[in-house]
Amino acid sequence: MIGDISPPVASSIPVVEGKEELRKHQNLLPPFSKVVSHFGTSGLSVALATGVTHPLDVVKVRLQMQHVGQRGPLIGMTGIFVQLMKNEGFRSLYLGLTPALTRSVLYGGLRLGLYEPTKVSFDWAFGSTNVLVKIASGAFAGAFSTALTNPVEVVKVRLQMNPNAVPIAEVREIVSKEGIGALWKGVGPAMVRAAALTASQLATYDETKRILVKRTSLEEGFQLHLCSSVVAGVLSTLITAPIDMIKTRLMLQQGSESIRIYRNGFHCGYKVVCKEGPLALYKGGFAIFARLGPQTIITFILCEKLRSLAGLHTM
Repeated sequence: MIGDISPPVASSIPVVEGKEELRKHQNLLPPFSKVVSHFGTSGLSVALATGVTHPLDVVKVRLQMQHVGQRGPLIGMTGIFVQLMKNEGFRSLYLGLTPALTRSVLYGGLRLGLYEPTKVSFDWAFGSTNVLVKIASGAFAGAFSTALTNPVEVVKVRLQMNPNAVPIAEVREIVSKEGIGALWKGVGPAMVRAAALTASQLATYDETKRILVKRTSLEEGFQLHLCSSVVAGVLSTLITAPIDMIKTRLMLQQGSESIRIYRNGFHCGYKVVCKEGPLALYKGGFAIFARLGPQTIITFILCEKLRSLAGLHTM
C-alpha cells in the first residue's frame, strides 16, 4: 500500500477523562514528522529521477515543436540530439533544469504524497480500495498538484526552447507581455495529463505489486519494485503522450488571443490531427517513453528505499 499516513488506532492512545473530543480530534492526524517524511521522500525521489532524465525531456520538447501547423518529414530523437549538441552545446541538454527540479520537489511531492490520503478518504467514504478507487485517487492527486505548480512548468518549457533565457527574467517577461494568467497556459491539458499520468502510474504500480505478491513468488524488495515500475512506466507513456504534446504546444504559444493558433486543448488536438496527421499526437513519443520509463522506475525504486530509511511502510 502506498504511503503510511493513515490515522493511528484510537484504542492505542489512552483517553483522559473529560478530554475525549480532544483525543478524537488529535487521532485524525498523523504526527507532523511522519507527514514531512511522507511528502519529503516523494518529492526527493521525483527530483532525483528528473535530474537523471532531464536531457531526454529537452529533446522531447524540441521534437514536439517540429513543423508546428505543417506537415513534413520529422527529425528523429537522434537527429534532435545531434542538432542540440552541434548548435547549442552540451549545456543545452540541461536547459530549464532549475525550474524542473523545483517543480519535481513540489509537484512530485504532492502528486505521490496525496495519493495515499486520497485513497484512505475514498475508503472511508465508499468502503473500498479497489482498482477504480486507486485510479480516482491518482487522478485527483495529479490534477490538484498540477493546478498549483503549473507556472513552474510553463517557465521550464520556455527555458528549454531558449538557451539564453534566465528563469526570473523569463517570469517577468511572461507576466509583463502576456499577463499573470499566462503562467497557467496549458493548465487544462496539464491537469488532464497529470491526472492520467498519476492514475496510470500509481494505480498500476499499486495494483501490479498486489497481483505479483499474490500470484508469484516475488516478495517485497528490489525485484518486485522493478517489475511493478516497468509496467507502470509503459502504460503511463501510452496514455499520456498525446496529452503531453498538446500541453507543450499550448505552453509555448505566445501572442494575443486574436493571433493564437490554438484556442484550447481540444482545438489544439483537432488542428494537429487535421494539419499534421494523427501520428503527430505522438511526436516525441519515443523520447517520452525513453524519459518517462526510466523516470518512473527510478522514482518508485528510490521512493521505496527512502521510505524504508525514513521508517515508513513500503508503497
